[in-house]
Amino acid sequence: MTGLGCNPLATALILVAILPEKRDLEIARLLGWYRVPLRFAPKVVDVDFLAFYQTGTFGEVHRWRIENLAEVRGFEMTTRADLFRDQPDHPRAREEYYKIQLGPLQPLPQPILAGRWKRVTFLYTTGERLSQAKTINDLVVRQEDRAVLWRSLRERALRSGQYRASELPEFPLDPLLMAMLGDLNKMAEESISYQVD
Repeated sequence: MTGLGCNPLATALILVAILPEKRDLEIARLLGWYRVPLRFAPKVVDVDFLAFYQTGTFGEVHRWRIENLAEVRGFEMTTRADLFRDQPDHPRAREEYYKIQLGPLQPLPQPILAGRWKRVTFLYTTGERLSQAKTINDLVVRQEDRAVLWRSLRERALRSGQYRASELPEFPLDPLLMAMLGDLNKMAEESISYQVD
């Protein structure tokens, strides 16, 4: 964090992550981590912050919005069984997960509302967009800035050793990766969500 309260630097890389249940918010708040099943994970998890999108399970007042942000302090691969030791017989106990270590949750000054977008997948954005956003649609990195965002994500992934250069395509990207960079018009029609359990 930069001492700017809950406003990250304009150039910060931010991943909007889904909180399907209230317990996921409590895990982030109390235990300081967030989990993503490897099979549903975005291509790059080495970002500066996670912004948490709260689903319909958060009740009338807190659903379909982003209210909190957390600095990413690291990540590792693990299994669901290692994350939840009290559930060794869970059907997905042996599945691989990213465990993303977080700093303290920081409430946004104003929630970022979903507007008409109720089902959201992972979405990359920037600190500048997050600080100005009123709706999820405001987080979308527009066409002219997508190449810059993708190069930043690609460089970060290569630097951290997450991927080899051959695994991360150059710009222009295929339509599925473009959706992850924020093509919400397409996402509205082809909404994809994942099950965190």
